[in-house]
Amino acid sequence: MMQKSDPTLDHRAARPRGRPRAFDRARALAQATRLFWIKGYEATSIADLTEAMGIGAPSLYAAFGSKEALYGEAVRHYEANYEQLVWGRFRTATTAREALEAFLLDSASALTGAPDDHPLGCMVTLSAVGSEGHAELGELVRSARAVTLQRLEARLSEAIAVSELPPSTDIHAVARFYQAVQAGMSILARDGASRAELEAVARLALARGDV
Repeated sequence: MMQKSDPTLDHRAARPRGRPRAFDRARALAQATRLFWIKGYEATSIADLTEAMGIGAPSLYAAFGSKEALYGEAVRHYEANYEQLVWGRFRTATTAREALEAFLLDSASALTGAPDDHPLGCMVTLSAVGSEGHAELGELVRSARAVTLQRLEARLSEAIAVSELPPSTDIHAVARFYQAVQAGMSILARDGASRAELEAVARLALARGDV
């Protein structure tokens, strides 16, 4: 006699497989940013990016348009997610001296990977994309680097306005000095200098500065 099929089993057999995991654009961008940060623009291939982001090349182009556009987004992602590590205490400092101290000492921490073990050095400071023949991206990172000078000059101007610094202070030169110190610290961090070594550089710069 023919047995009736078990409707429960039939239902399980017909059940569709689960949907594939949705593409996480934010996570993919974070992975791309980390890779560009470590290797730079030119040395990072599409194959490197797709492997790090966990997607195929068609998906990369569909989501970001091109490698150039992805790098531009990565720079903006870097600024949005990491600049607070350097500029947070700078913004709330009550004096220019305290602001500059926070800027350099917090840079020593951030450039050596604290607090989340991110890559060493500053992605923007270390970028050579402009000299690699990518003019538009080069202008993007130059503009990002210029922000440091602008913020330092603005804070020093405030100090003069409240008589914390003498009117004769060469704001541009002082700001350039501390910008150059931080840029040098970024290179040293990439080469393996410790946080303690960079803090020593920062304190020496502060001791010899005009603020």
